[in-house]
Amino acid sequence: MVDIPEGWSLPHAEELCERISVGIVVKPKDYYVPEGEGTRAFRSANVREGYVEDKNWVYISDEGNQKNKKSILQADDILVVRTGYPGTACIVPPKYAGSNCIDVIFARPDQAKVTSKYLCAFTNSEHGRRQVLDGQGGLAQQHFNVGSYKNLLLPLPPLPEQKKIAEILSTWDRAIEVVERLIENSQAQKKALMQQLLTGKKRLPGFDGEWETKTLSQIALIIMGSSPKSTAYNDKKFGLPLLQGNADIKNRVSAPRTYTSQITKECLEKDILLSVRAPVGEVSRSIHNACIGRGISAIRAKENAVQKYLYQWLLYFEPKWAKLSQGSTFEAVNSNDIKSLKISVPSKGEQDKIAAVLSCADWEIEILQSQLQKLKSEKSALMQQLLTGKRRVKIDEEVANA
Repeated sequence: MVDIPEGWSLPHAEELCERISVGIVVKPKDYYVPEGEGTRAFRSANVREGYVEDKNWVYISDEGNQKNKKSILQADDILVVRTGYPGTACIVPPKYAGSNCIDVIFARPDQAKVTSKYLCAFTNSEHGRRQVLDGQGGLAQQHFNVGSYKNLLLPLPPLPEQKKIAEILSTWDRAIEVVERLIENSQAQKKALMQQLLTGKKRLPGFDGEWETKTLSQIALIIMGSSPKSTAYNDKKFGLPLLQGNADIKNRVSAPRTYTSQITKECLEKDILLSVRAPVGEVSRSIHNACIGRGISAIRAKENAVQKYLYQWLLYFEPKWAKLSQGSTFEAVNSNDIKSLKISVPSKGEQDKIAAVLSCADWEIEILQSQLQKLKSEKSALMQQLLTGKRRVKIDEEVANA
């Protein structure tokens, strides 16, 4: 795996832990009780990289807790996600000791051999994640089992160096958590602002005219995609970029993965892109003149509407598309669903102003997301060095004697 420095060892996780097991996996919902009753239980949703997500908890009955007492957690246990984002890990803080856990792996480090912070950091590192992903099973989604984690192989320095490395990385974790919280707060604030501004519940200064209810087809040109033949696909940038589904409209902008020489339906730069297949309703903006396949619809404002306003309104409506989805094989919406969609429309001047306010909120979120990505990249690079011994830390006498 890696060359390790002198004085380091290369054990498996099971050699370093008193116990590695998995939480409740057999019908956990049979034990659910209302919030605040019974015992709190961790799920994957509560495990973030390096910290606990303190929301969306479930609780299990006292009877269920006793039947599953082997998975009752202690302070400093490590929780590791099995499904969805396998390998994501955090430490159980003292205030959550006594909680149970559902379908997550928990490890109880032998503190005489490895600190919880070091084991958690390595689990979240590139080397740790790679081992987890190599050992995953399951066809429908990424998933790994207890055996894979027991076999996790980690370069292990002496305890004083472990503590120093963990201390350094914890500083980065705290900075990342702060920015993630800022992003969540900004997104919540924007959501509340959209609810007010895009429904007319709150009017901006200088505007008091009546709003009209229009169908989307009355204020926008709607182009339903049509897929070209696969034989026309190429990666030589011949023809036009091809946008076919959600994977091609990532992060709110068009992101084509291939090109096509057969042009069926075409979108223009600045068109709004809407996913019409599962997950339906995802909204993006085209930064390409591209060919759109059956999984995408392009939307372009007519003279009586403002493109940026339509984009913000469709973002607001995004979670509501599921109610319109249909189809036994996969969720989808058809052209009539899109064309008949009713939208509240103020004057063009007010549309412009609302779009400007909401775009400013988007810009602030994008700045925070950029900061977050930079912090994560810098932390990842540092982990690569510290957790493999390529970069050594200076051990203070106080740490060495702790």
